[in-house]
Amino acid sequence: MSGSAITALTATAAGRLGVQDIAAAVRGGATSALAVAQDALARIEAYDAVQPQIWISRASREDVLAAARAVDARVAAGEDLPLAGVPFAVKDNIDVSGLETTAACPAFAYEPESDADVVARLLAAGAICLGKTNLDQFATGLNGTRSPYGIPRNASNLAYVSGGSSSGSSIAVAAGLVAFALGTDTAGSGRVPAAFNHLIGFKPTKGRWSTRGLVPACRSIDCITVFTDSTADARLVDGVVAGFDPADPYSKPLADRPLALRRIGVPRREQRVWFGDGESEYLYDQALAHLAALGEIVEIDLAPLLEAAQLLYGGPWVAERTAAMAGILASNPLAVDPTVRAVVEPGAAIAATELWNGIYRMADLKRHADLLWNELDMLAFPTTGTTYRVAEMLAAPVALNSNLGLYTNFVNLLDMAALAVPAGIRANATGFGITLIGPADSDRALFDAADTYLSAAALPSTPPLDLEGKMQTVKLAVVGAHLKDMPLHWQLTSRDAEFVGAFETAPNYRLYAMADSVPPKPALVHSADGAPIKVEVYELGVAEFGSFVVDVPAPLAIGTVTLADGSSVKGFVAEPRALDGAEDITSLGGWRAFVARAA
Repeated sequence: MSGSAITALTATAAGRLGVQDIAAAVRGGATSALAVAQDALARIEAYDAVQPQIWISRASREDVLAAARAVDARVAAGEDLPLAGVPFAVKDNIDVSGLETTAACPAFAYEPESDADVVARLLAAGAICLGKTNLDQFATGLNGTRSPYGIPRNASNLAYVSGGSSSGSSIAVAAGLVAFALGTDTAGSGRVPAAFNHLIGFKPTKGRWSTRGLVPACRSIDCITVFTDSTADARLVDGVVAGFDPADPYSKPLADRPLALRRIGVPRREQRVWFGDGESEYLYDQALAHLAALGEIVEIDLAPLLEAAQLLYGGPWVAERTAAMAGILASNPLAVDPTVRAVVEPGAAIAATELWNGIYRMADLKRHADLLWNELDMLAFPTTGTTYRVAEMLAAPVALNSNLGLYTNFVNLLDMAALAVPAGIRANATGFGITLIGPADSDRALFDAADTYLSAAALPSTPPLDLEGKMQTVKLAVVGAHLKDMPLHWQLTSRDAEFVGAFETAPNYRLYAMADSVPPKPALVHSADGAPIKVEVYELGVAEFGSFVVDVPAPLAIGTVTLADGSSVKGFVAEPRALDGAEDITSLGGWRAFVARAA
């Protein structure tokens, strides 16, 4: 990519305007819809050098500029357009007149006769559609790798998944190409990509937004969603799109249920699953500390919610996906992504008796969930327990995808509203998020809760876009002979390790000087009656880290070390035999003090 393109995209991410800003500027005459459209087209063209695969189809330049001129004319004529000139994108399982709907399956593609209801409302409000975005085929997946049109990747680290199924929509917003984008959400497809890409992901109550013009996944629980940079922008889009649609049998009249926010439900600590991701665990604990300003944190039993979630992919609701894809499965099954086909084909064998038993059990679980709202005002769950590299997801596409849905799959089945918000940044620059979950019709109240949380959390700025693929790195804590100016420090400098800083461990470690070790080395051991131990943290490339680990001699090993602030890094640990004849030097607080004493 040229230097000028990189500069343009970097500036785009840092100074992009949101939905409210653009609409206000166009309505007020500070800019024009035409100028905004020209800028958006330039951004898209520049980002095509990074990820053209986020799009499946785009409106022609001529059509976009003509639409912008028409908006300018409407503004000049005195129309008050709440989304005047705001560029947006649409997930390609939602109909947009003039653009094919593919659901990421070329053999399924068709020309829609009209716009989906939500798209029609947005256009009427002055927004300008720039194109259709990529997705996990037939909206079946939470990772973004299941599409013949390519794999959208995380905007801040191209090695990692974007999240799905609304993959392209999330990246279009995260990369600053559009101010908002429509996604869909059946099991978490509008929340997981929001979390990974530092975005707001609003999943309204079922029926609040019309799904007329949506290719169904599970028609009875599908929701159309929106990605934005701020809660204020999501509120504005909701104000335009929400409303009863008599032509949609699942639409319902609008209602707003207040939330008192006295008690906030979270999973019991022993039920929180992180899939080995200590950073996510740490960031969730930090989020709960900030949420405590909103109300009392109450641990609840996650088991009934997980049972409901299991019925979505491990029970009769699979048959609803099969029904939605019955035509293509019968006429051209090989056109379906193999992983998607493996997920949905078993639904054809589900008997009506099994379906009805599932419906009965879901009614029991929903009654349990409804009763939760007598004791709680809101749930605050991790959006996901971890994230994965694209290569990891491709190697285990079903198991790892299932992990991503642990905290999201039950929400639509139990008729809840949800709002995914950022809650921190992992060391690899991918986003960690939490989801605020409320009873049906609590959508507006969730926005209020999110505003209070985000104000208290004071999260760091979103990391820059990854435009060329960043080097993957690992942070390593060293405690003894690898410290600066110690005998084995060269093993770090020879691998171009960068010094991150001097830290202390959490107060649950003990330090021993091993016997007969050449050069002298310590052993760091986790212990309930430990103390903080001084360490130095360095950052190495993944390959360099691997070669370093190969050189670590027994009885030492590389494990995970918790620092005083609760975060985790890789670091030296020891086998039990390392303590044979060793001296306990914990009271000295670190290896340097021991070396000084010996000298």
